[in-house]
Parts: sequence; structure tokens; C-alpha cells
Amino acid sequence: MDYIKLSQEVSYALRHAPWEYELEMDNEGWVPVEQLITALGMKEQWKYISQNDLDTMIELSAKKRHEIVRDNIRAIYGHSVPKKISRTAEIPPTILYHGTATWLVKQILDQGLLPKGRQYVHLSIEKHTAELVGQRKDLKPIILMVNAELAYTEGIIFYRGNDLVWLSDHIPPKYITVVSNLL
Repeated sequence: MDYIKLSQEVSYALRHAPWEYELEMDNEGWVPVEQLITALGMKEQWKYISQNDLDTMIELSAKKRHEIVRDNIRAIYGHSVPKKISRTAEIPPTILYHGTATWLVKQILDQGLLPKGRQYVHLSIEKHTAELVGQRKDLKPIILMVNAELAYTEGIIFYRGNDLVWLSDHIPPKYITVVSNLL
């Protein structure tokens, strides 16, 4: 079983195109596991998929993109579906990080961090993770530091994605500092 490919397929189904799989997603992004297994089973590659396979996929994933609770599964973050996934606000860590491409820094410092094609801005609790994310757009990304504590006290809402990822609707420029592109 190729668990990386399975994770990619499940991510696509739960984050970006549940309608292509005829999945009935609730307001928090949950889908019945059996419904996902049935939908995936329509493709030859996933014909014999089981909940055990989904459990193993989640267990082996370094980024913890999915979770299963009481016979339901969801992508934890990264959604681009039109219907906004509802989340519960939480108190964030003091500092969070965001990795980005060099050519986007001026725009971010002018407008703040915006979700762009996603539902939420993605932030990391550690520089290294922010660097890895930034490298998707730039081999030498710029690391931005977000004063999450101040932002939160001034009314910016944060949501926990997982142990490493935090989410927000928008981070205004006043809470953002350029750290560097050298870690």
C-alpha cells in the first residue's frame, strides 16, 4: 500500500473536491469513514481500501493532515472548498512563523497575511516548518514572525490546526516581522 499516494488522494477529496467523490461533509469538515472508503473504492487503485489503511496512513504521516474520530474522518487544515469549515477559536502560542517567497514579502508587509486559495492563513509554531512550507515557492524562503500573543489580545482570532500548525482568517501587517531567510 502506498500510504503517501493514499494521503494525497484523501487530502484532495477532503480538502478540495468532496463533490467529485460524492462525500457529504458537515460544517466542521467531517465525512463518514465508510462513505470515503466507498468513494475511494470506485477507483481500481483503492478498490480494497479499509479503515485500517486509513488509520495507518494517519499514523505514518509526519504532518498529521487527517484525523478519525467516532467513524468520521476529516482533513485538519488546508481546505479550499467553497463552504467555510467552522473552527473553534483558541489562544495561540506567543510567536508563530510563516515561510514565504522573497517576491511576496512586500505585498505581505502591505496587506498582511491572507488565505489566498485556502480558507485560512497557515502558521507554524517553529521556524523549520515555516521554512519547509516556504520552500514550496522559493528555494530560499523568507521567514516571517507573527506576534500572535499581541494579535490575539487585539482581537485577531486563531484556530489550532494540529500540534505544529495554527490557522487564522487574516494577519494584519502590524503583527508581522521579517526574521530572515537564513536559519
